Amino acid sequence: QVQLVESGGGLVQAGGSLRLSCAASGRTFSTYAMGWFRQAPGKEREFVAAIRWSGGSTYYADSVKGRFTISRDNAKNTVYLEMNSLKPEDTAVYYCSARPVYALGFWEPSRGPSYDYWGQGTQVTVSS
Repeated sequence: QVQLVESGGGLVQAGGSLRLSCAASGRTFSTYAMGWFRQAPGKEREFVAAIRWSGGSTYYADSVKGRFTISRDNAKNTVYLEMNSLKPEDTAVYYCSARPVYALGFWEPSRGPSYDYWGQGTQVTVSS
């Protein structure tokens, strides 16, 4: 079991930057694949970025590639999402998610059902 708490959201102007953090409870953070998803009002939840247990591989949605960077610090039980060149269409609630390495089935980084744990979300609003 792991609990996830996101922080770092807020209001920013277009072209600005934010860094989201997701702090995880427990001692086995390094055995969880982590993902970021977002959901805008009236839209379905969509994949943003993901990172493997070791941090060796990262995955991004085409819409954020080159602007967002996911990283993790296993010593701090934290995963980050650095967001640059923000656009109004990036406005959404951002959710952190986790999947343990021992989970059954094949991990598909961009699919929400591949993750077992979710945070409460943090609001990101980008003004034009």
